[in-house]
This record gives sequence, structure tokens and C-alpha cells, in this order.
Amino acid sequence: MQIGIIGLGRMGANMARRLINDKHEVFVHNRSIDKIKELEKEGAKAALTLNDLIKSMKVPRLIWLMLPAGEVTQNQISALAPLLEKGDILIEGGNSNYKDDIKRFDELKTKGISYLDAGISGGIWGLKNGYATMVGGDEAVFKYAEPVFKSLAPAGGYMYCGRSGAGHFVKMTHNAIEYGLMEAYGEGFEILKASQYGASLDLSQVAEMWNAGSVVKSWLLELLIDVFKNPQELERIQGYVEDSGEARWAVKEALDTGVAADVITASLYKRFNSRQKDAYSNKIIAALRNSFGGHAMAREGENVKTYSAGSGHIRHAKFDREK
Repeated sequence: MQIGIIGLGRMGANMARRLINDKHEVFVHNRSIDKIKELEKEGAKAALTLNDLIKSMKVPRLIWLMLPAGEVTQNQISALAPLLEKGDILIEGGNSNYKDDIKRFDELKTKGISYLDAGISGGIWGLKNGYATMVGGDEAVFKYAEPVFKSLAPAGGYMYCGRSGAGHFVKMTHNAIEYGLMEAYGEGFEILKASQYGASLDLSQVAEMWNAGSVVKSWLLELLIDVFKNPQELERIQGYVEDSGEARWAVKEALDTGVAADVITASLYKRFNSRQKDAYSNKIIAALRNSFGGHAMAREGENVKTYSAGSGHIRHAKFDREK
């Protein structure tokens, strides 16, 4: 099947490779020509411009966007739309907001162009393991493009989710769950490390043992096994955690629908906290505790007494804000 892929980043390039390996005719376009040339050597057809891409492909064209969600994707769609013809199909594979998908679907439909929103999970491991794919849009269009989804996904790893926006809505929820899972793993292993047994525990072995058959086994835990095998590198990592938007949208949906998404919301706020070296709110809390109860309060460079609940002992910690 012919398919054009625009965007050859970490996922787009490997998706192209996986499709080439499954005998699809793959046309590739990217802002960086080097990546186009790299894929051309591996069997892809190079398209240096959008016009080259459109002219090289047969109608109905199947074009898949793998670009950052938001303005970058919207600008690309705006540039593509005048070049496409009635019957062509545009698949958006970034983590777009499902509300944007609904607008695009309606706008492109007036021009006879079909639009599918595809939520993709698989990351940098997708070339080997496949990409779980969640698709929204017209079911007949999904059926036409299904050979591509089948080639990209592991066995049983793709799904038609419903009308326009459904694919990215399911992916949004998937990513929100992922936030909660990662936060739980992070907190659990921090408890182990901080305990009286932490010095003698090999966290990599713990993760490996749990992943051998416990109820908390998962691919995320499998990845942690290798992370813990290099503790020096882990110590050098700054605990600054970004969010790409999906959990924010999921929390808004929870508010709108009255769903109590406690864990997902807390994990999102924890990411916000990770970016604050010295949160103003914490300064206020420390000042209030000192004001009403005379509790210990530290300024930069000072020692503060901290109470260890586990041992019942007072310990001293130096307060030194990270520069």
C-alpha cells in the first residue's frame, strides 16, 4: 500500500522503517533533508517538498503526519489541504487534542478530504515491538487504511475507537494513566531506597523480581530494571519532569464529567512541583508553621532540625537552595 509520512523524528522514522519492512511503498518528507536521505537508503521514496510528495503518490493518497501537536501540526495541515484532492486521506499521529481533531475533520470533509486521528504508543521501541494504535474517524476510511495500522501494530494492538476525535481521546486517557503508573513506581522505589534496608537492596533485582510475575509487572517496570543497573547515571539526572498536555486535558475531562481522577491529578501536580526549585507556597507554609507553633524554619545556608518519623530521632539537614 502507498503511504506518505511527514515527520521523521524518533517515532516517524521508525514507523516508516516498519512499513518498509512489511512491503509498503513509503514516501517520506521532513524539514531536515538528511533524514529523508537516510530513509531513502533504506528503501523509502524521497519527497523533498510537499509538492513532490503529492505529485509522486496515486489518488487516493494516504498521508500520515508525525509532528509535534499544536501549531506545528496545524500549520502543516493548512499547507497540505490546498494540495490534496477529493478522496485523499490525512492521518494525524501526534498527541493532538481531540477537540482539534473534530474541527479538522469537519473542515477537511467540506473539501472531500478524509481525516483520521491516530493515537500512537510505542515510543523508541516501536520499530521492534510495534505501535499500539487508536484510531478515530469514519469507519469506512479506517477500513481502507487498515493494512497500514496492521503493519505498524503488534498482534491485537490497533483499534477503531469511534467517530472523529475518539482515537486521540483514548490515547489522552492512556497517557494520563501512564502518569499515575510512573508516579507510583517512583514513590515506591523512593520508599525502598530511603528505608533502613535501602543500602543493601539492589533495586534492579527488586524490579526484575517483581516483573517476573507479580501483580505490578509491566513494560515500565521492565524499563526500570536497566535504569537501576546504572545508579551513577540516575543520580546525575535532574528531577525535572515535563508534561506534554494529555494529563491536563484528561483532568479537565474528569472535572467536566464529574469523575474523581485523584491519582492522575496528583501525578500531574507532582510534575508541576518538580519544576520549582524553591516553591513560593512552601516558603509560606514554613513561615506559618514558625509563626503559630514556633516550628523550625531554615534560611539559606542554615541547618534545620527534621524529625524522622520512622526512628523517632531528630536529625539535622542543611537547607541550601539549588542554584
